[in-house]
Amino acid sequence: MQSHFSYIVVEGPIGVGKTTLTHRLAASFEGQVLLEAPQDNPFLERFYADPATYALPTQLSFLMQRVEQLRDLAQGDLFAPMRIADFMLEKDRIFAELTLESDELDLYLKLHEQMVRSIPRPDLVIYLQAPVDVLLDRIAQRGIHYEQDIEDSYLERLAAAYTRFFYHYDDAPLVIVNAAEINLAAGNEDYDMLFERLREIHRGRHYINPLPF
Repeated sequence: MQSHFSYIVVEGPIGVGKTTLTHRLAASFEGQVLLEAPQDNPFLERFYADPATYALPTQLSFLMQRVEQLRDLAQGDLFAPMRIADFMLEKDRIFAELTLESDELDLYLKLHEQMVRSIPRPDLVIYLQAPVDVLLDRIAQRGIHYEQDIEDSYLERLAAAYTRFFYHYDDAPLVIVNAAEINLAAGNEDYDMLFERLREIHRGRHYINPLPF
């Protein structure tokens, strides 16, 4: 299905449902998925067990991995399929500012500035939100063993950091979705509602929240 978007990003904290929605959108738009691959980061499992020791190599590994994944987008191929990604490059800074000591963060930011200069921005961002208790429940349900070490306090800080980031975000049209109250993983009603809204969006900030005000 044709769309006026060429590069869509689905973002949000751990466990919110980014990858599930990315796959469904790619099927609907006949697009190509770009998935972050945490299993390919050799430091991630050790980070969850010992954050202070492994934060910097974990962040640098993710930064290099994501830059490599997104470099092809910079070529601007008019005949390339739409890309739908379950990550945006800016997320690396969100995590880095939470996990790194000040001197480590200085080093990380210098490398980040050099590496991301040619990476294109998405032309639509979907930000999925959910409370920490919902995130913890979904993390437990999907059963990735090293994620079970994630502390409630870390998720709270991460969710707050995402909220701050997207409060100021204006680089692309933004759709903020209350993912706690709609089921995007199973069934079609909630997904179809979201998909139809996305097809109508061209600019600005939009909210999808099924709860009454």
